[in-house]
Amino acid sequence: MLPTAEEKLQLFRTMLRIRRVQERIESEYMQDEMKTPVHLYIGQEAIAAGVCACLRDDDAVNSNHRSHGHYLAKGGDLNAMMAELFCKATGCSGGYGGSMHLVDVAHGNMGTSAIVGGGIPIGTGQGLAFKMRGLDNVSVVFFGDGAADEGTFYESLNFALLKQLPVVYVMENNGWAVCSPTATRHSGDNVFHAGAGDRLFTAKIDGNEPEQVFAAMAKAVARARAGEGPSFIECVTYRILGHAGCLQQDPKGYRDPAEVEAWRARCPVCAYQRTLLAQGLLSEAGLAELEAELAAEIDTAFAFARQSPLPAADALLKNLFCE
Repeated sequence: MLPTAEEKLQLFRTMLRIRRVQERIESEYMQDEMKTPVHLYIGQEAIAAGVCACLRDDDAVNSNHRSHGHYLAKGGDLNAMMAELFCKATGCSGGYGGSMHLVDVAHGNMGTSAIVGGGIPIGTGQGLAFKMRGLDNVSVVFFGDGAADEGTFYESLNFALLKQLPVVYVMENNGWAVCSPTATRHSGDNVFHAGAGDRLFTAKIDGNEPEQVFAAMAKAVARARAGEGPSFIECVTYRILGHAGCLQQDPKGYRDPAEVEAWRARCPVCAYQRTLLAQGLLSEAGLAELEAELAAEIDTAFAFARQSPLPAADALLKNLFCE
C-alpha cells in the first residue's frame, strides 16, 4: 500500500516538523535551561512519520528514551513537550519526567521508558488489553537495536505470538547502542526475519524512506486489526548526532567521521523534499510557507515553556503513594 499524494505531503510535514524541533532543541541545549538529558531523533524522522501515519488516535504507542519524534508524529502537544523538557508544571508529565518520559494519552502516547527495552512488555500488555476487550486497536512499540539484545524483547514477542496480539514491534536500527556498534552485538540479521511467515509478518526496510515505512506499517496494522497477530519491522537508519545531548557533547573517536557524513548525505528529510519537489507535489513557495509556519509554532512552544511555572514545592511528594 502506497501513500496518496495528500499522505505524502503529510509525511513530509511530519518529518520536517520533527527535524526543526530537534534542531531548535540542539541549538539551545547548552544554555542549560532544559534541565533534562535529551536524546535527539535527527536522521530517523522517516520512521516515526511513516509508522504513525498508519495509526488512529486510539491506537497506542510505547516508546523509549529517543521519543520526541514518536510523540510528535502521534499527535502529541508540542507546547506540553517543550514545557516538559524545561521541567515545568505545564509539561506533558507535569514536570516530573523530563525528555525521556513523554505522555499524551489523548493521542495514544502511553508513555516512554528510559529503561532499555522497558516499553516492550508494556506495549505487549496494551495489545493484550485491546484483545481482551474485543477492540480492533493496535499497540506499537518503538525500540532500538540495543533493546533487541534484551531478553524482554524475545519474551514479549513470544507471548504476542502465543496469544496472537495486535502488536507491531518497530525496531529502529540506527547502528549504535550508545558507543557500541551493532556488528559487535548481533550475529547477522535478526533471527525473526527467518521466522514462520504464517505466524509473524516481518520486514527489513530502509528506515530513511518514509514510503517504505508507510507501506510495511500499513500491512502490519491491517493484519493486527484483522486479528492476525503481531508483526516485526526492522527499520535500518542512522543516528546523526550523538547518543545524548547536543553535537558538541558527543564523545570523539568511537565513530568514523566519514561514516557520519555518508549518512548525513542520505538525510531522509532532504531526500524526501527533493522527491516531492520533483514530483510536483511540493513547490518552493509551499515549502517556504511550511517553514515559516513551523518556525512560528516552535517559537510559541519555547515561549510557552519559558513562561510556564515550575512545579510547586508541595508537589514534590505527590504521586508517590496510593491513597
